[in-house]
Amino acid sequence: MELLRVQTIASKSKDGAIPALYVRTETEQPHITTVHGVKPDVPIIDLSNPDEGKVQDEIVEACKEWGMFQIVNHEIPNNVISKLQSVGKEFFELPQEEKEQYSGPPGSGSIEGYCTFHEEVSGKRGWVDHLFHITWPPSSINYRFWPKNPPSYREANEEYLKYLHGVVDKLFKSMSIGLGLEEHELKEAAGGDDMIHLFKINYYPPCPSPDLVLGVPHHVDFSYITILVPNEVPGLQAFKDGHWYDVKYIPNALIIHVGEQMEILSNGKYKPVLHRTTVNKEETRMSWPVFIEPQPEHEVGPHTKLVNADDPPKFKTKKYKDFLYCKFNNIPQ
Repeated sequence: MELLRVQTIASKSKDGAIPALYVRTETEQPHITTVHGVKPDVPIIDLSNPDEGKVQDEIVEACKEWGMFQIVNHEIPNNVISKLQSVGKEFFELPQEEKEQYSGPPGSGSIEGYCTFHEEVSGKRGWVDHLFHITWPPSSINYRFWPKNPPSYREANEEYLKYLHGVVDKLFKSMSIGLGLEEHELKEAAGGDDMIHLFKINYYPPCPSPDLVLGVPHHVDFSYITILVPNEVPGLQAFKDGHWYDVKYIPNALIIHVGEQMEILSNGKYKPVLHRTTVNKEETRMSWPVFIEPQPEHEVGPHTKLVNADDPPKFKTKKYKDFLYCKFNNIPQ
Protein backbone atom coordinates (compact mmCIF):
# COMPACT_ATOMS: atom_id res chain seq x y z
CA MET A 1 0.00 0.00 0.00
CA GLU A 2 1.35 3.40 -0.97
CA LEU A 3 2.31 5.56 1.98
CA LEU A 4 0.72 8.99 1.73
CA ARG A 5 3.12 11.88 2.24
CA VAL A 6 2.28 14.26 5.07
CA GLN A 7 2.64 17.18 2.67
CA THR A 8 -0.20 15.66 0.60
CA ILE A 9 -2.36 15.01 3.67
CA ALA A 10 -1.78 18.59 4.88
CA SER A 11 -2.92 20.01 1.55
CA LYS A 12 -6.21 18.09 1.92
CA SER A 13 -6.73 18.94 5.62
CA LYS A 14 -7.55 22.62 5.37
CA ASP A 15 -10.93 22.12 7.06
CA GLY A 16 -9.30 21.07 10.32
CA ALA A 17 -9.86 17.32 10.12
CA ILE A 18 -6.70 15.21 10.32
CA PRO A 19 -6.43 11.42 10.22
CA ALA A 20 -6.59 9.73 13.63
CA LEU A 21 -3.23 8.13 12.87
CA TYR A 22 -1.57 11.48 13.65
CA VAL A 23 -3.54 12.41 16.78
CA ARG A 24 -1.46 11.81 19.91
CA THR A 25 -2.70 10.56 23.26
CA GLU A 26 -3.08 13.19 25.97
CA THR A 27 0.22 12.12 27.52
CA GLU A 28 1.97 13.29 24.35
CA GLN A 29 -0.14 16.18 23.05
CA PRO A 30 2.09 19.27 23.13
CA HIS A 31 -0.54 21.71 24.40
CA ILE A 32 -0.97 19.56 27.52
CA THR A 33 2.61 18.46 28.11
CA THR A 34 4.61 21.64 27.32
CA VAL A 35 5.60 24.16 29.99
CA HIS A 36 4.28 27.40 28.49
CA GLY A 37 5.73 30.87 28.87
CA VAL A 38 9.14 29.53 29.84
CA LYS A 39 12.06 28.83 27.56
CA PRO A 40 14.91 26.93 29.24
CA ASP A 41 18.39 28.32 29.21
CA VAL A 42 19.78 25.90 26.67
CA PRO A 43 23.42 27.01 26.67
CA ILE A 44 24.44 29.44 23.93
CA ILE A 45 28.17 29.24 23.21
CA ASP A 46 30.11 31.85 21.25
CA LEU A 47 32.84 30.02 19.35
CA SER A 48 34.59 33.30 18.53
CA ASN A 49 35.42 33.94 22.20
CA PRO A 50 39.23 34.36 22.32
CA ASP A 51 39.28 32.54 25.66
CA GLU A 52 39.46 29.00 24.26
CA GLY A 53 39.53 27.45 27.72
CA LYS A 54 36.21 29.10 28.56
CA VAL A 55 34.65 27.87 25.31
CA GLN A 56 35.83 24.33 26.01
CA ASP A 57 34.47 24.45 29.55
CA GLU A 58 31.09 25.68 28.30
CA ILE A 59 30.87 22.90 25.70
CA VAL A 60 31.80 20.22 28.24
CA GLU A 61 29.33 21.54 30.82
CA ALA A 62 26.55 21.62 28.22
CA CYS A 63 27.34 18.03 27.13
CA LYS A 64 27.14 16.82 30.72
CA GLU A 65 24.15 18.83 31.94
CA TRP A 66 21.98 19.29 28.85
CA GLY A 67 23.15 17.12 25.99
CA MET A 68 22.21 20.11 23.84
CA PHE A 69 23.55 23.59 23.16
CA GLN A 70 23.52 26.30 20.52
CA ILE A 71 26.65 27.74 18.93
CA VAL A 72 27.02 31.20 17.40
CA ASN A 73 29.91 32.76 15.46
CA HIS A 74 30.77 29.29 14.17
CA GLU A 75 32.44 30.58 10.98
CA ILE A 76 29.86 29.14 8.61
CA PRO A 77 28.80 32.21 6.57
CA ASN A 78 25.14 33.16 6.78
CA ASN A 79 24.78 33.08 2.99
CA VAL A 80 26.06 29.47 2.92
CA ILE A 81 23.35 28.46 5.42
CA SER A 82 20.72 30.47 3.53
CA LYS A 83 21.56 28.68 0.27
CA LEU A 84 21.35 25.30 2.00
CA GLN A 85 17.90 26.23 3.31
CA SER A 86 16.77 27.67 0.00
CA VAL A 87 17.57 24.60 -2.12
CA GLY A 88 15.99 22.30 0.49
CA LYS A 89 12.80 24.35 0.48
CA GLU A 90 12.75 24.37 -3.32
CA PHE A 91 13.04 20.59 -3.41
CA PHE A 92 10.00 20.12 -1.17
CA GLU A 93 8.02 22.58 -3.31
CA LEU A 94 8.57 20.44 -6.44
CA PRO A 95 5.64 18.45 -7.88
CA GLN A 96 5.02 15.28 -5.88
CA GLU A 97 5.92 12.92 -8.72
CA GLU A 98 9.31 14.59 -9.11
CA LYS A 99 10.11 14.21 -5.40
CA GLU A 100 9.10 10.55 -5.55
CA GLN A 101 11.96 9.88 -7.99
CA TYR A 102 14.27 10.14 -4.98
CA SER A 103 12.44 7.58 -2.85
CA GLY A 104 14.50 4.64 -1.65
CA PRO A 105 13.58 1.25 -3.14
CA PRO A 106 11.30 -0.80 -0.82
CA GLY A 107 13.16 -3.35 1.28
CA SER A 108 16.57 -1.87 0.51
CA GLY A 109 17.43 -1.52 4.19
CA SER A 110 18.82 1.94 3.51
CA ILE A 111 17.45 5.07 5.12
CA GLU A 112 18.59 7.28 2.23
CA GLY A 113 16.10 9.01 -0.03
CA TYR A 114 12.80 10.87 0.13
CA CYS A 115 10.59 9.20 2.71
CA THR A 116 7.80 9.30 5.25
CA PHE A 117 8.16 6.96 8.21
CA HIS A 118 5.60 4.26 8.91
CA GLU A 119 3.79 3.87 12.23
CA GLU A 120 5.79 4.04 15.43
CA VAL A 121 5.47 1.35 18.10
CA SER A 122 2.54 3.38 19.47
CA GLY A 123 0.73 3.06 16.14
CA LYS A 124 1.00 6.81 15.49
CA ARG A 125 2.86 8.79 12.81
CA GLY A 126 4.78 12.02 12.89
CA TRP A 127 3.59 15.07 10.94
CA VAL A 128 6.73 15.23 8.79
CA ASP A 129 8.35 14.14 5.52
CA HIS A 130 12.11 13.65 5.11
CA LEU A 131 14.97 13.58 2.67
CA PHE A 132 18.11 11.68 3.73
CA HIS A 133 21.45 11.30 2.00
CA ILE A 134 25.07 10.82 3.04
CA THR A 135 27.34 13.80 2.35
CA TRP A 136 30.64 12.41 3.70
CA PRO A 137 32.95 10.52 3.27
CA PRO A 138 33.09 10.46 -0.55
CA SER A 139 33.31 6.64 -0.61
CA SER A 140 29.90 6.42 1.13
CA ILE A 141 28.02 8.93 -1.06
CA ASN A 142 25.24 7.76 -3.39
CA TYR A 143 24.30 10.70 -5.63
CA ARG A 144 21.15 8.91 -6.74
CA PHE A 145 19.53 10.42 -3.62
CA TRP A 146 20.80 13.98 -4.21
CA PRO A 147 18.13 16.05 -5.98
CA LYS A 148 19.08 17.31 -9.42
CA ASN A 149 16.46 20.00 -9.09
CA PRO A 150 17.01 22.74 -8.05
CA PRO A 151 20.23 22.66 -10.13
CA SER A 152 22.27 24.32 -7.36
CA TYR A 153 21.30 21.68 -4.76
CA ARG A 154 24.59 19.77 -4.86
CA GLU A 155 26.75 22.90 -4.88
CA ALA A 156 24.90 24.38 -1.87
CA ASN A 157 25.29 21.14 0.11
CA GLU A 158 28.97 20.73 -0.70
CA GLU A 159 29.70 24.34 0.23
CA TYR A 160 27.98 23.87 3.60
CA LEU A 161 29.89 20.63 4.19
CA LYS A 162 33.20 22.37 3.50
CA TYR A 163 32.63 24.68 6.47
CA LEU A 164 30.95 22.01 8.62
CA HIS A 165 34.18 20.01 8.88
CA GLY A 166 35.72 22.83 10.92
CA VAL A 167 32.78 22.86 13.34
CA VAL A 168 32.97 19.06 13.79
CA ASP A 169 36.70 19.23 14.49
CA LYS A 170 36.30 22.04 17.02
CA LEU A 171 33.52 20.23 18.89
CA PHE A 172 35.34 16.89 19.03
CA LYS A 173 38.52 18.61 20.18
CA SER A 174 36.75 20.38 23.06
CA MET A 175 34.79 17.29 24.04
CA SER A 176 37.98 15.21 23.98
CA ILE A 177 39.89 17.60 26.26
CA GLY A 178 36.86 17.73 28.56
CA LEU A 179 37.18 13.98 29.10
CA GLY A 180 40.84 14.29 30.01
CA LEU A 181 41.97 12.90 26.64
CA GLU A 182 44.37 14.41 24.13
CA GLU A 183 42.54 16.71 21.73
CA HIS A 184 42.71 14.21 18.82
CA GLU A 185 41.82 11.04 20.72
CA LEU A 186 38.01 11.28 20.80
CA LYS A 187 37.64 11.86 17.06
CA GLU A 188 40.22 9.14 16.37
CA ALA A 189 38.26 6.63 18.45
CA ALA A 190 35.02 7.70 16.73
CA GLY A 191 36.37 6.85 13.28
CA GLY A 192 38.32 9.96 12.33
CA ASP A 193 37.70 11.36 8.87
CA ASP A 194 35.74 8.25 7.89
CA MET A 195 32.80 9.15 10.14
CA ILE A 196 29.51 9.19 8.23
CA HIS A 197 27.83 12.59 7.79
CA LEU A 198 24.17 11.71 7.27
CA PHE A 199 22.27 14.77 6.05
CA LYS A 200 18.54 15.08 6.54
CA ILE A 201 15.86 17.62 5.69
CA ASN A 202 12.76 17.57 7.87
CA TYR A 203 9.67 19.14 6.29
CA TYR A 204 6.78 19.82 8.70
CA PRO A 205 3.84 21.27 6.71
CA PRO A 206 1.21 23.45 8.42
CA CYS A 207 -1.24 21.42 10.48
CA PRO A 208 -4.84 22.51 11.23
CA SER A 209 -4.61 20.95 14.73
CA PRO A 210 -1.01 21.44 15.86
CA ASP A 211 -1.90 20.93 19.52
CA LEU A 212 -2.84 17.31 18.83
CA VAL A 213 0.17 16.13 16.81
CA LEU A 214 3.95 15.90 16.95
CA GLY A 215 6.34 16.40 14.10
CA VAL A 216 8.77 13.86 15.54
CA PRO A 217 8.02 12.10 18.86
CA HIS A 218 10.43 12.08 21.78
CA HIS A 219 13.74 10.41 21.03
CA VAL A 220 17.49 10.67 21.44
CA ASP A 221 19.74 10.67 18.37
CA PHE A 222 21.83 7.58 17.59
CA SER A 223 24.78 9.68 16.41
CA TYR A 224 27.93 10.91 18.14
CA ILE A 225 26.68 14.45 17.67
CA THR A 226 24.02 16.09 15.52
CA ILE A 227 24.50 19.57 14.05
CA LEU A 228 21.18 21.16 13.13
CA VAL A 229 20.14 24.23 11.16
CA PRO A 230 16.53 25.26 11.95
CA ASN A 231 14.33 27.70 10.06
CA GLU A 232 12.64 30.62 11.79
CA VAL A 233 9.49 28.65 12.73
CA PRO A 234 9.99 27.34 16.29
CA GLY A 235 9.17 23.75 17.18
CA LEU A 236 12.13 22.03 18.80
CA GLN A 237 11.51 20.97 22.40
CA ALA A 238 13.92 19.59 25.00
CA PHE A 239 13.08 17.44 28.02
CA LYS A 240 14.71 18.76 31.17
CA ASP A 241 13.98 18.00 34.84
CA GLY A 242 10.80 16.12 34.00
CA HIS A 243 9.27 18.76 31.70
CA TRP A 244 9.07 19.66 28.00
CA TYR A 245 10.29 23.14 27.08
CA ASP A 246 10.40 25.09 23.82
CA VAL A 247 13.94 25.78 22.63
CA LYS A 248 14.47 29.41 21.70
CA TYR A 249 15.17 30.16 18.04
CA ILE A 250 18.38 32.14 17.52
CA PRO A 251 19.03 33.39 13.97
CA ASN A 252 22.15 31.84 12.36
CA ALA A 253 22.89 29.62 15.36
CA LEU A 254 23.56 25.91 14.99
CA ILE A 255 21.90 23.54 17.46
CA ILE A 256 24.09 20.70 18.73
CA HIS A 257 22.69 17.44 20.12
CA VAL A 258 24.76 14.86 21.95
CA GLY A 259 23.80 11.41 20.65
CA GLU A 260 23.91 7.89 22.05
CA GLN A 261 27.24 6.95 20.43
CA MET A 262 28.90 9.84 22.27
CA GLU A 263 27.32 8.70 25.53
CA ILE A 264 28.81 5.24 24.95
CA LEU A 265 32.24 6.53 23.87
CA SER A 266 32.43 8.83 26.93
CA ASN A 267 31.29 5.99 29.21
CA GLY A 268 28.24 7.97 30.26
CA LYS A 269 29.94 11.28 31.02
CA TYR A 270 28.17 13.05 28.15
CA LYS A 271 24.38 12.71 28.05
CA PRO A 272 22.19 12.46 24.95
CA VAL A 273 19.30 14.92 24.89
CA LEU A 274 15.70 13.70 24.82
CA HIS A 275 13.89 15.94 22.35
CA ARG A 276 10.86 16.15 20.09
CA THR A 277 9.31 18.57 17.60
CA THR A 278 5.99 20.35 17.38
CA VAL A 279 4.37 21.87 14.29
CA ASN A 280 2.65 25.12 13.34
CA LYS A 281 -0.88 25.92 12.17
CA GLU A 282 0.07 28.58 9.62
CA GLU A 283 3.69 28.05 8.66
CA THR A 284 5.94 25.29 7.40
CA ARG A 285 8.71 24.34 9.78
CA MET A 286 11.92 22.88 8.37
CA SER A 287 15.25 21.76 9.78
CA TRP A 288 18.52 20.52 8.31
CA PRO A 289 20.37 18.18 10.71
CA VAL A 290 23.63 16.38 9.96
CA PHE A 291 24.16 13.23 12.03
CA ILE A 292 27.84 12.51 12.64
CA GLU A 293 27.88 8.72 12.93
CA PRO A 294 30.25 5.74 12.89
CA GLN A 295 30.68 3.58 9.82
CA PRO A 296 28.42 0.48 10.07
CA GLU A 297 31.38 -1.83 10.79
CA HIS A 298 33.03 0.54 13.27
CA GLU A 299 33.06 -0.74 16.85
CA VAL A 300 31.90 1.75 19.47
CA GLY A 301 32.45 1.27 23.18
CA PRO A 302 33.73 3.27 26.14
CA HIS A 303 37.12 4.79 25.37
CA THR A 304 39.81 2.60 26.93
CA LYS A 305 41.33 5.58 28.75
CA LEU A 306 38.00 6.31 30.46
CA VAL A 307 37.62 2.85 31.98
CA ASN A 308 39.32 1.54 35.11
CA ALA A 309 38.61 -0.46 38.27
CA ASP A 310 36.77 2.47 39.85
CA ASP A 311 34.88 3.34 36.67
CA PRO A 312 34.10 0.11 34.78
CA PRO A 313 32.49 0.16 31.32
CA LYS A 314 28.81 1.09 31.46
CA PHE A 315 28.15 -0.02 27.87
CA LYS A 316 28.99 -2.99 25.65
CA THR A 317 31.36 -2.49 22.74
CA LYS A 318 29.67 -3.38 19.46
CA LYS A 319 29.61 -2.55 15.78
CA TYR A 320 27.38 0.40 14.93
CA LYS A 321 25.30 -1.75 12.55
CA ASP A 322 24.59 -4.13 15.46
CA PHE A 323 23.60 -1.21 17.69
CA LEU A 324 21.12 -0.09 15.01
CA TYR A 325 19.77 -3.63 14.55
CA CYS A 326 19.02 -3.82 18.28
CA LYS A 327 17.40 -0.36 18.21
CA PHE A 328 15.14 -1.03 15.26
CA ASN A 329 14.10 -4.44 16.60
CA ASN A 330 13.59 -3.35 20.22
CA ILE A 331 16.33 -5.68 21.47
CA PRO A 332 18.03 -4.58 24.70
CA GLN A 333 21.58 -3.29 24.16
